[in-house]
Amino acid sequence: MKAFLKNYRQAPRKVRLVAGLIKGKSVEEAIAILDFLAKRAGFPIKKLLLSAVANALQVGIEKKNLFIKELRVDKGIVMKRMMPAAMGTGHRINKRTSHLALVLAEKLQPVKVKSDKKEVNKRGTLRVSPRVPLGKK
Repeated sequence: MKAFLKNYRQAPRKVRLVAGLIKGKSVEEAIAILDFLAKRAGFPIKKLLLSAVANALQVGIEKKNLFIKELRVDKGIVMKRMMPAAMGTGHRINKRTSHLALVLAEKLQPVKVKSDKKEVNKRGTLRVSPRVPLGKK
């Protein structure tokens, strides 16, 4: 499931610090991290995550099976402002924004398949572990 946040009014460099903390984590773990994070970007990313979870629930995927597959933080528009400076000049101030794209995926449970095949090397003989460990005489 996907969720997007466009033109979030914080620099991408600062938002990526928070995004790096939760990439690859399960949804419950990410929410716990964001609840106690002392960064401004934590709250909007948590709202975005909850929105993506709601999208997944609409499709019928359980919350406990979800993890953050991708959290991309891209550069948004840059609002240019002027700060008055000495001798009638002005310095440019760039007010940067961010675009966030969050992708959730479902954890697939591994299926164990028992096979009766024995391990065979290229020569066609059974592979047997050596009696003496390598490097010792």
